[in-house]
Amino acid sequence: MKFDNDSSRRNFIKTGSKAALAAGLSVSALSSFAKNTKQHIYNFETDNTPYIQTPLPYDYKALEPSIDAATMEIHYTKHAAAYAKNLAEACAAENVNTQTTLLETVLASISKYSAKMRNNGGGHYNHELYWKIMSPQSSASLPTGKLNDMIIRDFNTVEAFKTQFADAGKNRFGSGWAWLVYTNDKKLVIGSSPNQDNPLMDVSELKGFPVIGLDVWEHAYYLKYQNKRPDYITAWWNVVNWNYIQQRFEANI
Repeated sequence: MKFDNDSSRRNFIKTGSKAALAAGLSVSALSSFAKNTKQHIYNFETDNTPYIQTPLPYDYKALEPSIDAATMEIHYTKHAAAYAKNLAEACAAENVNTQTTLLETVLASISKYSAKMRNNGGGHYNHELYWKIMSPQSSASLPTGKLNDMIIRDFNTVEAFKTQFADAGKNRFGSGWAWLVYTNDKKLVIGSSPNQDNPLMDVSELKGFPVIGLDVWEHAYYLKYQNKRPDYITAWWNVVNWNYIQQRFEANI
């Protein structure tokens, strides 16, 4: 993530302070986060998902023509923002200390919490990952390194992997997500989940570390692609940020 200038960083700190406090984060912690994101620094081993909505690392129009600006703005400012807001409310109501409890930990025992926590905790985590695994400057059209090696090991070819992943997204009935997951037995598997569930949840049939998550809710594509979800998925490959995905993968496997 990055900020274009110091003014935008200061504005983020100012406007984000109220949300941060609602989520149990101090203004000083928020300032530290903004400082690190300005420099586009990721510590893939320790950076866990914050409870607040973080800034997009690009403009709404940056992913065009694959994803149009209107869809990105509505998706980020309405849908994803609502998940973050509702998550903060759920944490307050259910006594989750967001300064000491990781969101990933909450998701791992989500069966102990309310439907509001499940829907909004999952929705917030999923979207925070989704923004990062896309980039307007896709430096590589294919995975590389250890991730590439494991994709070939588990799916035979990269093209076979992409076909199977696309099928998971196309065939998810209703709203949900398609996933590439690294399982506890050290394999890559593809699957999907309904609504805002994800593979971190103890209630999910698909379990493991989420390597890639693709949003196949209609709000992610309908303005541009209408009912043509397969066309959205095909175009989405053009903005996949393989560099980010690989670094995060190698730090967590």
